[in-house]
Amino acid sequence: MYDVVIIGGGHNGLTAAAYLARGGARVVVLERRPIVGGACVTEEPWPGFRINTYAYLAGMLSAKVIDELRLSEFGYRTIPHDPEGFIPFPDGRSLTVWADTARTQKEIARFSARDAEAYPRYLQHWAEILKLLEPILGGSPPSLRELTERFRGPEYERLLRDLVLRSAEDFLSEWFESEEVKAALGFSACVGAFTSPRRPGTAYVLAHNSVTELGGRAGAWGFAVGGMGRTTEALARAAQGLGAEIRTGVEVRSLLVEAGQVRGVQTTDGHRVEARAVASGVDIKQTLLGLAPADSVPPEVARQVRSFKTYATTLKFNAALRRLPRFTAQPEVPGPHHQASITIGPSLAYLDRAYAMAASGQLSDPPFAEILFQSAVDPSVAPPGQHTMTCSVKYAPRELVGTSWSDHRAAAAELVLSTLEEYAPDIREVVKHAQVVTPEDIETTLGMTGGSCFHGDLTPDQMFSMRPFPGASGYRLPIPGLYLCGSSAHPGGGVTGVPGRNAAQVILADLHRAGAPPAG
Repeated sequence: MYDVVIIGGGHNGLTAAAYLARGGARVVVLERRPIVGGACVTEEPWPGFRINTYAYLAGMLSAKVIDELRLSEFGYRTIPHDPEGFIPFPDGRSLTVWADTARTQKEIARFSARDAEAYPRYLQHWAEILKLLEPILGGSPPSLRELTERFRGPEYERLLRDLVLRSAEDFLSEWFESEEVKAALGFSACVGAFTSPRRPGTAYVLAHNSVTELGGRAGAWGFAVGGMGRTTEALARAAQGLGAEIRTGVEVRSLLVEAGQVRGVQTTDGHRVEARAVASGVDIKQTLLGLAPADSVPPEVARQVRSFKTYATTLKFNAALRRLPRFTAQPEVPGPHHQASITIGPSLAYLDRAYAMAASGQLSDPPFAEILFQSAVDPSVAPPGQHTMTCSVKYAPRELVGTSWSDHRAAAAELVLSTLEEYAPDIREVVKHAQVVTPEDIETTLGMTGGSCFHGDLTPDQMFSMRPFPGASGYRLPIPGLYLCGSSAHPGGGVTGVPGRNAAQVILADLHRAGAPPAG
């Protein structure tokens, strides 16, 4: 008998396993796919090309997780990218965001001298917000009362207002006049949330996606050397080194609930895996509406789970390239811009239109997309002289009106290529192989409800003590012995490892409190 069974070998499940094993628990991870990693994997669809099939950027993984689990000893290495962002515009201009503030100011000044002057003050304002937000996102979920107490005084109350009540557009418009500058700095307000940057609450999404650190630099993004899968490979080795057992190719059919208490799980091949506790790394809907016996979930709990929003989906266009494409706005090949996160989203109005189309059941046309060429920074992921590309289309509804994703796959690929062609005219010449991953594919392959890689939208009404719903935010679920350690729990999605770390600490405390310490 195990102390804990973990359902799902994604990055949070593996993180929880490592901490539980470190705390002396006898733990087993059950992963239905033949590989661990969940959405944080790197696969080789074409010989020599290592593709980040789903998650594609490093920077959010908790520094505590990296240090405490000694992930660098297990092969985890990262490279910050600089420039950080590049956004081309339809008129042939572009804006590059660098780690160096003065260099970015020069870029911004080409659009607005006033905005260039405001940029350092904007960064300082963000630093104040992130200083308050970082410990909240890295710790246990605060209640609304606790949250407001951390933001006492007029200035801090203004920060809280900015985060929770304002739209990204309103927030950015207080600082900048140029639509191009607002687009370059505000696109991440739509990552992980199925909403328009003009809607209240998206300023928080912008902040959530800014709590990053790489190479000791706050706010930095970059790449996991060798691909995002190296992250979960390192987590798996760390967990196994601490004594955790990991089984792949094992799918959980249902939770074992006896006398109102979780006693383990049953697999699809009919085996019982008994344990004192079960930690679910899959989303809250799969956990309580899919795996739990219906009579074990109170009707009010089931209602709240059903209403949990899982609309933030993504379509991925992944490709092997003969060479890097030439952008009209920056013809140099290779150029610094190939190392950046490249955004196709020239204005917040463009993003608003893309959202409106997706909300009506259509793939947004033209699409809002984020493009990465990891091979331009990390040559290990492609054959010599060749390259990889991942293109993430943010507004892709789970279900299309009047058609299906299987019937629309070729049209989706054509839409992505024709849109990229407007900015990089030779894109069709350089694409050697391509792969389209739809929201339906993500749901089918990874078991994520609706194809939501974030296990639930990152809007303020689904954060802190309200994630996944009030009364279940502390990683304990309403069935005794059942815990949530995936991204449906606080602080939400992104490759952070924080839900797994926090859940493990709660489980270990409960095992000790029950009077019987972990078996290990």
